[in-house]
Amino acid sequence: MIKRLDYNSIFQLGDDLEQKILSPLSCIKEHESKWVLEFDLPLVDKKDINVFVDSDQTIIVEAKLRESYCDEHQKSYQYEYFKKSLSMPKNVDSDNISAKFADGRLVITIPKTLQGKKIRIED
Repeated sequence: MIKRLDYNSIFQLGDDLEQKILSPLSCIKEHESKWVLEFDLPLVDKKDINVFVDSDQTIIVEAKLRESYCDEHQKSYQYEYFKKSLSMPKNVDSDNISAKFADGRLVITIPKTLQGKKIRIED
């Protein structure tokens, strides 16, 4: 079952266009036992992607790419990489986060931890 939530209140998303960092199309899905983050990276090679969790429980996704364009004022911009950081909610199992990259799509699976206390069932 997929829940519809205000993800900005759960995950704090961040990227920085002022420093010429390109932000790819992405989505966040919540399932009962996990969060799934998806990024479209059609111009990126797997070897140029880094995914890590820092000490503040922030997941960081970085990739190298090159793209140039001119805006309506004929200013030229060149993006050489992108970076996205997401502050994770408290109920995730950061030791078991996994990532898969295929066909230009990066999928990161973040398992949730069990909430509450498990009750033993007696015979």
